[in-house]
Amino acid sequence: MITLFSTEGCHLCEMALTLTQQLNINESITIVDIAFDDELFSRYGVTIPVLHYHGSELNWPFDLQQLQIWLGNNGITYN
Repeated sequence: MITLFSTEGCHLCEMALTLTQQLNINESITIVDIAFDDELFSRYGVTIPVLHYHGSELNWPFDLQQLQIWLGNNGITYN
C-alpha cells in the first residue's frame, strides 16, 4: 500500500491525489493526515504531499512522468 502524507485543505495534496487517479492507483493509496501526529507533522509539515512506499519517498513537486518513474522504480504497476 502506498501512503500519501497529507492534511485537510491542502490543494497540493489534492493535485497529487489527482495524479494517482490518472494512473488508476488511487485505490492503492492510504491517506495519512499529518496534523494528528506530532512526529509526522514535524517531518512532513513543510514538504507535503509526500508519497511513501516501503521506505521510498516521492516529494512534491512531481508531475505525472516523475510519478510513473517512481512507481516503476518501486515495482508498482499502473494502468
